[in-house]
Amino acid sequence: MAYDIDPELAAALAALPKTPNGALLDLSDIPACRERVAAAEAWLPAPDPGPRVKAETLSLPRPDGTRLDVLMFHPGDTGRVRPALLYFHAGGQVLGSAHDRTARAYAADLALRLDVVLAAVDYRLAPETPAPGAAEDGHLAYTYLTAHAAAHGIDPDRVGLAGASGGGAVATAAALMVRDRGERSPRLLSLHYPMLDDRNETRSSREITGLGVWDRRENLYAWAAVLGDRVGAPDVHPYCAPGRATDLAGLPDTFVAVGQFDVFRDEDLDFARRLIDAGVPVDLHVYAHAFHSWDVFAPRSALSRTLEQTWHDYLRRHLHG
Repeated sequence: MAYDIDPELAAALAALPKTPNGALLDLSDIPACRERVAAAEAWLPAPDPGPRVKAETLSLPRPDGTRLDVLMFHPGDTGRVRPALLYFHAGGQVLGSAHDRTARAYAADLALRLDVVLAAVDYRLAPETPAPGAAEDGHLAYTYLTAHAAAHGIDPDRVGLAGASGGGAVATAAALMVRDRGERSPRLLSLHYPMLDDRNETRSSREITGLGVWDRRENLYAWAAVLGDRVGAPDVHPYCAPGRATDLAGLPDTFVAVGQFDVFRDEDLDFARRLIDAGVPVDLHVYAHAFHSWDVFAPRSALSRTLEQTWHDYLRRHLHG
């Protein structure tokens, strides 16, 4: 398939380092892939927001006695009550950490620009923790912060969930858990090109095979890590693969953004349509000539700036409005 990529994005794509198989990532060996990502992370610039942001790490106990880190970023005066955004990082549910330098810088910058308390959840990764472990971490972080909102300068009625790529799966599954367990509803659910469906049967899932960012090959490896031999089974629970959910009523207002040449495009469009059918207000944005995570790899491009402005405006309206 020929990809008519935006010129700015095409230049960024051409500059990315590739593994011998022609992809940015090789998930056939996840531990080795993590080592390569960590080495690259050390070379990336990560500006320090300085004293404008107060950072702290919460260590929340899980039922099994282990601890979940939630990195909190408070902009400006910590004595003023603010909305909060729980953020779940990208990485196909197998890579990344909220503790990464670039992730911390991103979270601090977002807290400042939106004037919110940004809570970055360091959820557990697969295959060490298969689904729904990451979603349970998201649920724990959300319910803790809404229950203890006053102690952290948070308005409990203005807490949103947001995630990108694999983090979008975690955020969505956590939102389903909150709904199903009858807890306080999030203010919003924000999803950048979310990874939702383990079945990999859509047209885009089959077509996007040669771009080298996050193609069908990488997605199959990631879902195999997340679900093991449950991949594609008829009884996979929506907490493990949110695209499997048949009842979407009662979810919060949702923002979905995806690129034209993203392996997740069609499952994201289907999910957005089914949300609308269920009566959920949806802001859906499909970016022509864009590939997966284009805003990360070409942050100064016109398409990335457009997404950023649209997304930030959405968050401000829903969290502060």
